[in-house]
Amino acid sequence: MLELLNLSFRVAVDGKEKEIIKNVDLTVPDDKLIVVTGPNGGGKSTLAKLIAGIERSTSGRIIFKGEDITELGITERAKRGIAFAFQQPVKFKGIQVVDLLRIASGKELNASEACEFLSAVGLCARDYIGREINASLSGGELKRIEIATVLARGASLSIFDEPEAGIDLWSFRNLIEVFEQMRRGSKGGSIIIISHQERILNIADEIVVIKNGEILRRGPKDEVLPTLIGTSSAVVGCRKADAEGGEAIC
Repeated sequence: MLELLNLSFRVAVDGKEKEIIKNVDLTVPDDKLIVVTGPNGGGKSTLAKLIAGIERSTSGRIIFKGEDITELGITERAKRGIAFAFQQPVKFKGIQVVDLLRIASGKELNASEACEFLSAVGLCARDYIGREINASLSGGELKRIEIATVLARGASLSIFDEPEAGIDLWSFRNLIEVFEQMRRGSKGGSIIIISHQERILNIADEIVVIKNGEILRRGPKDEVLPTLIGTSSAVVGCRKADAEGGEAIC
C-alpha cells in the first residue's frame, strides 16, 4: 500500500516560491488501478514523479509498504518495487531489447522468457528481441517495449505518466488491453496511470481528480467518471476528442 501524507512540492519561479503540489493526502491500496486526471498544469505528472523519487517533496511523507521512503532516491525506491514509465520512453543506443528486459527483470532471462513480455504488449517477439533501442523504433513500439520492461520488473507499484502520448490508434487500443491484463493479473500490486483519456478512465478502480496541485475529487470510477464527462468541463478545465472521436479530459 502507498500512502501520501500531507505531501507538498514547491519550486522557485522568478525569485518567488510556487507551490505545485499542496498538502496532498492519498492512499493507494494494493491490487488497485488508480487513474489520476485533471487539467494540464494541475500537478498530475509532478505527483507521479514525487512518488517515484524523480522529484523530492518539499514537505510531507511517503509511506510504501509500511516504510517511510520520503528521503530515499529513485534507485532505492525502484529496489523496493516502484516502477515508472515516462511519457516519452528513454532511448538506449546500442542496447538490444532483450538486454533491456534482462536489466529490468534483474535476472538472466532466456530468449523465451523475454519473448513472453514482448508478446504481452502485442509485439511479435522474433521481430523485436534482437533490435536496438534507438531511433529505428516508432513511438508506439518504444512505448510498448517500455511497458514490457515494467512487466518484467514485476513491481509492487507501477506508475505510467500519460502512456497514450505520441502513440497511434492501434497501439492505444493495445495499450488498454495490456493495462486490463495487468489489473487482472496483479498479485498485491498497484497501478497508477496519469491520463486524460476516457478509455483509460473507464478501466480504473478509482479516479483521482487533481487541480491546482490539490485533490479535487476521489472515488470509484462509477461515481467520479460521470461527473467529468459532459457535465463538468469547468472542473477539469477543458475537453477534447481522442483519435476515435471519444472524449478526453485535459
